[in-house]
Amino acid sequence: MVAPLKVGIAGLGTVGAEVVRLIETQARVLAGRSGRGIRVVAVTARSKAKKRSIDLRGVEWVKDPMVLATHPEVDCFVELMGGAGDPALSAVEAALNGGKSVVTANKALLAKHGLKLAKAAEKHGGALNFEAAVGAAIPVIKTLREGLAGTGINRVYGILNGTCNYILTRMEQEGLSFAECLKDAQRLGYAEANPSFDVDGHDTAQKLAILASLAFGTKVAQSAVYVEGISSIAPEDLRAADDLGYRLKLLGVAVRTAKGIEQRVHPTMVPKSSSIAQVMGVTNAVTIDGEGIPPITLVGPGAGGAATASAVVADIADVARGIRANPFGRPISHLRDTKKAPMERHEGGYYIRLLARDFPGTAARIATRLAEQKISIESIVQRHPNGGAAPADGKAVPVPVILITYATHEDAVRRALAAVQKDKVISGRPQVIRIEKN
Repeated sequence: MVAPLKVGIAGLGTVGAEVVRLIETQARVLAGRSGRGIRVVAVTARSKAKKRSIDLRGVEWVKDPMVLATHPEVDCFVELMGGAGDPALSAVEAALNGGKSVVTANKALLAKHGLKLAKAAEKHGGALNFEAAVGAAIPVIKTLREGLAGTGINRVYGILNGTCNYILTRMEQEGLSFAECLKDAQRLGYAEANPSFDVDGHDTAQKLAILASLAFGTKVAQSAVYVEGISSIAPEDLRAADDLGYRLKLLGVAVRTAKGIEQRVHPTMVPKSSSIAQVMGVTNAVTIDGEGIPPITLVGPGAGGAATASAVVADIADVARGIRANPFGRPISHLRDTKKAPMERHEGGYYIRLLARDFPGTAARIATRLAEQKISIESIVQRHPNGGAAPADGKAVPVPVILITYATHEDAVRRALAAVQKDKVISGRPQVIRIEKN
């Protein structure tokens, strides 16, 4: 009879406690699927006195994560403490260097130290599993690493942050401002007190760096990701998107181009007809474009204790089965260097919103500047304030003008808009949002 897999868990927050509960309540199912039992033998957390709705009788309490990581009775070390540095980093390194398998949900750790940790796993024979690090219950890691191992990937993109998707959904459906939606998201617990990591796009960038490595065989490098957040998005952008047949999402996009792998995070117009446009609220989604197959879209809860714990336990079950996949889909020696692709080289369609001064020749001047950069316009919408009626004080009011371009280069758009601003025919800064086609 095969001995049970002995698990040590570092971190007993919402996710860690749920992992303990799942292993206990699903013991027979897990044993049947894995071919052996799975048992939690030791745990560690910041506070032993904290009340938790789990039964830890018979489970050893260890004070130090490093002690747990090197515990002779632990076969699989589960890191749920979070953070890119210590104690998570040292503990995971110690476990892998000791030949143990590691399961983690720590995207920050993987985005910064993933290569070093994968090398340790490869050298010492343990598994390094991290399904829960991207998309929680969405099995996108296994899909890229194993399910599509024989398929060339051209593009992977998705909604990887539920906080931002919730805010944009509320803004669209209720016409609220970014600030109003953010405040409500904080009240409901969808956004942190300091929300910048989410709304400025850095959470999405960490997840995208991991997906890009799996999809394209590149070294994990968050520094190679171009990042923009959603704080500049206004209700009028969402109304315009709706009128033009688009929906606005914060996307992480990694795509193979003639110049290399482009990795970018930014607000994006997506066609309403696309699968990803239907994903609302705190839900996450990832679309994979592979050679010879239609696009695959995976949708599900991207956060939350139950969803994240589900993915963690699935990774533990893989360890129990004896599965030892290369963490990033290929041996470390086969992963290629990657560098940040200049966004000036990005090619695609653009949404541009200008506040044009209502003077004779303004429209012609804007059109001339675009034409000088060989930018073709697919559509143009001009919205006169007050239905076009003259203001009571007789002063000219800037007129919102919305342009949708055909595919062009970002540097051309930037040069054209810089010239328009220099001509002083618009007020304020132009709003520019990239368009991602199906």
